[in-house]
Amino acid sequence: QLQVVESGGGLVQPGGSLRLACAVSGVPGFNSDYYVVTWFRQAPGKEREGISCISSTGGSTRYADSVNGRFTISRDNAKGTVYLQLNALKPEDAGVYYCAVDIYLTAVPEMCLDPKEYDYWGQGTQVTVSS
Repeated sequence: QLQVVESGGGLVQPGGSLRLACAVSGVPGFNSDYYVVTWFRQAPGKEREGISCISSTGGSTRYADSVNGRFTISRDNAKGTVYLQLNALKPEDAGVYYCAVDIYLTAVPEMCLDPKEYDYWGQGTQVTVSS
């Protein structure tokens, strides 16, 4: 079964950094590396927000305007893991961060931040930004 597991969340002060990891396993097909991964976040009382996506090879990435220049997404296909480096964190960055996987490659760049494009989700990891 395809599994998605996030890790790396925690409590950090404003201006600090965290590195989140999304471990993906059980992808079907002859090429198990071909999937799109997107990070989402959801703050209490707010809508789920797509913040960054990455192509199967890692050659194409996209960022929401709210995090562009501060967050960096990358992947290590040998480890089956996608990372999100969170720098210069602000209180408004706090929330539950979710990793989502698209194995059907419908999450093209213009659509990759839309949660409706994804069927596989992790349980989330909590990021708290507070002084």
